[in-house]
Amino acid sequence: MLFNTIQFGLFLSLVFGLYWFVVNKNLQRQNILLLVASYIFYACWDWRFLFLLIFSTLLDFYTGLQMQNQTDERKRKMWFWISISVNLGFLGVFKYYDFFVTSFASWLAACGVEWDPWTLQLILPVGISFYTFHGLSYVIDIYNRKIEAERNFIEYAVFVSFFPLLVAGPIERATHLLPQIKRSRWFDAALAVNGLKQILWGLFKKVVIADACAHVANHAFAHAADADSLTLAFGAVMFAFQIYGDFSGYSDMALGTAKLFGIRLLKNFAFPYLSRDIAEFWRRWHISLSSWFRDYVYFPLGGSRLGKWLSVRNTFVIFLLSGFWHGANWTFVFWGFINACFFLPLLLRGRNRQNLEVVASDRIMPSFNEIVQIIATFAMVTLAWIFFRASSMTEAFIFIERMITSGTFMRPELFSWTLILLIGILMCIEYIGRKSEFGFDGLLAHLPRPLRYASYYAIVVLVFFYAGKEQQFIYFQF
Repeated sequence: MLFNTIQFGLFLSLVFGLYWFVVNKNLQRQNILLLVASYIFYACWDWRFLFLLIFSTLLDFYTGLQMQNQTDERKRKMWFWISISVNLGFLGVFKYYDFFVTSFASWLAACGVEWDPWTLQLILPVGISFYTFHGLSYVIDIYNRKIEAERNFIEYAVFVSFFPLLVAGPIERATHLLPQIKRSRWFDAALAVNGLKQILWGLFKKVVIADACAHVANHAFAHAADADSLTLAFGAVMFAFQIYGDFSGYSDMALGTAKLFGIRLLKNFAFPYLSRDIAEFWRRWHISLSSWFRDYVYFPLGGSRLGKWLSVRNTFVIFLLSGFWHGANWTFVFWGFINACFFLPLLLRGRNRQNLEVVASDRIMPSFNEIVQIIATFAMVTLAWIFFRASSMTEAFIFIERMITSGTFMRPELFSWTLILLIGILMCIEYIGRKSEFGFDGLLAHLPRPLRYASYYAIVVLVFFYAGKEQQFIYFQF
C-alpha cells in the first residue's frame, strides 16, 4: 500500500475518522486502533512477515522488562545479548546470508577452489532494517539505564510499528516517540493542516520529481556500456534527484501523516543538497540513521575523544556500516567507503563542523564561494550515488569510465527542459524555505493567501498529471 495511491488515501481517511470521531476520548483505544491499523498496513505487503514483526516486538518488550527487573548485572547482560543476537540474527539471515556465502564462494573460486554454496533466496521483509533498529535502540537505552522499560505492550508495539514510519523510517527513538504515545492527544487543527501541506509536498517530490527522474536514470544505467558522456552524466544527476525526491518525499508524507494523529516524528531531511561540504550533507541526509550510528556506534567506540587516528577509524566504521545497512552488495559498502574518504580531509583538518547553520542563514543569497561549495559537494555526492545505484562494482566502474571517456557534444538522451524546470522549482522552494521544517511550508509563509491557494492547486494538478507511473519507494528494499 504505497503512500501515493488511492488505496492508502482511503485507508488513511478511515483510520483518521475512527481515531478522532469514534475513539478520540480514550487514549488506550486510540493506541489499539493505531496498532491494528499498523498491522493491517504491514500485512498488505506480505501478511506472512507480520508474524516476524510481532515476534521481534515481543522479544524486545520482554527482554527490556527482564533487564529492568534484574539487579544481577550478569543476567542483565545476558538478556541484553539475547535481544541483540536474535534481532541481528534475523537481519543477518534475511538480508545478508546469501551475500556472505556467495561472496565467500567467489573468493574460493578466485583461489582455484570450486564450491557451490547453499543459498536461502529469502524474500526480504519490507522495513526490517527500520523496525529492527527501533528495537535495538530501545534495548540499548534500557541496558545503559537511559530509559526505563515500557510496561504497556500496546504502547510499546505502537512505538515499533506506527504505520507512517514502519517501512522506511524515520528511525525513531523511545525517548522521543514513546512519551507522545503515552500521553493524551487532542485534535489540533493547525497541526493537521500543516501535516496535509507536508503530505502534499512529499507527493510532489515523489510523483512529480522522483518518478520522472527515475525514467531518465534507469535508461542511463541500463545503457551504461554504450551511452555517451553527457547522457551518463545527466542520468547520474537525475538519479541524485530521484533518490532525494523519493526518500525525502516519503519522509515528508510520513511526518505529515503522523501529524494528522497528533504525533511528531523525527525530522529526517534538512535540505541536504544545499550543503557546503560532505560533513554538512551527512548532518542533513537521512538524519535518523546518521544519528543512530553516531549514538550507538561512533560514541561507544570513543568518537573523537581518543585522538585523531582513532576518530578516523571510527568514522570509517560508521560509514562502512551505513553502506552495509543499505544492502547486501559490495556497491553499498564501497559507497560508504567513498563517503568516508570524502569526509576524511575535513576531519583531519578539524573542519567537519564548520557549517552548522543552513547556508545564508542571515542573508538572502549565498556568496559566490558558498555556491561553488554547494556545487562541488553535490558533484561528490552524485559520484558516490553511482555506486549506490549500480547493480555491481563492474557496472559502476564502466559507468564512470564511459562518463569520462566517451565525450560528445550531442544532447543527452531523454533530456527534458520540463524536468529541469521542475527540479529548479524544487530547489528554489527548498532554498526559500530552508529555515523551515520543510521547504513548502517556508514558501507559504512568504505568500499572500491567493498565491498560497494557487500553490496548492498547482501541486495537486502536477501530482495528478504525473501520476500513473507508480514506482515503489527506493528505501522499501532496505
